[in-house]
Amino acid sequence: MHPSEALFLGTSAPVSIPVCDHYAGSEKLMRKSLALQQELGPVFDITFDCEDGAAHGDEAAHAQLIGTLIAGEENRFDRIGARVHDVTSEFFEQDVTIILQHAAKRLAYLVVPKVDSVADVKQAITLINRHAKKQGRSNLPVHVLIETHGALADAFAIAALPQVQCLSFGVMDFVSAHYGAIPGSAMRSPGQFTHPLLVRAKLEIAAACHAHGKTPSHNVTTEINDTAVVASDSHRAAAEFGYTRMWSIHPSQIKPIVKSFAPRISEVNEAVAILSQAKATQWGPIQHLGKLHDRASYRYYWTILQRAQASGLPLPDTASTVL
Repeated sequence: MHPSEALFLGTSAPVSIPVCDHYAGSEKLMRKSLALQQELGPVFDITFDCEDGAAHGDEAAHAQLIGTLIAGEENRFDRIGARVHDVTSEFFEQDVTIILQHAAKRLAYLVVPKVDSVADVKQAITLINRHAKKQGRSNLPVHVLIETHGALADAFAIAALPQVQCLSFGVMDFVSAHYGAIPGSAMRSPGQFTHPLLVRAKLEIAAACHAHGKTPSHNVTTEINDTAVVASDSHRAAAEFGYTRMWSIHPSQIKPIVKSFAPRISEVNEAVAILSQAKATQWGPIQHLGKLHDRASYRYYWTILQRAQASGLPLPDTASTVL
């Protein structure tokens, strides 16, 4: 029995997707991102952006460009998604229709921003599914941006929806929604990790995702020149807040994010040793280096290997037997 079946009997294994989500809006930046993904491999996703990327009056042409690039030869790994306009926008359905017409079968996911409730997400998924079905695609993963009070209040209900794969925190819109009650400095570090209202929001999103086996994606770091800041922010997001993915808005941010979210090599080797021994005993309890392990710890170590694989870490040859 495969570990994903043996260790998660009666439930689905948690979502495993690359730890970095790189946003690109203009054609120049989209093509640059494609070239970088070809160079580094599928260790990060790319999200082409309709919401902030399309110039006024150019919305249809921009969606067509995105669909064409996702369907094109430069997309080697099928790890490219698209952020569409919000559900109240006149361009929401147009974005969905055009992108799916061009790239339904190769699209990794659609990102839906600025929802205000679980009802908004259900409405968006219904429309997405209607257009996806026309193009022969079913169960297209949906990522949801949590950046309003209503969406945060419904975070657990949104994460519970089967088609939702990831919840992302939109810190800037969330801070702005407090109309000055949260200082602008909280959009950056250290405030974004210490202000009580932001701590609460981030923890609610992470808890909702982990309760339903989904991926919590941390907000962007606005610092693009100092990679040490990016590394520090991504480390805190992972170590202190339980996030397993983070946004990037500049190519220089990708490597620090991937490195921060990747498990240590010592953890990977330990995971392989424990899971190999466990598999040999049909997933019964074992002793490893004087410590008892059972299915509870096996699930932990299996997710370590999933994270390592998604981060592009070199794995021992024996890892293939337990992945």
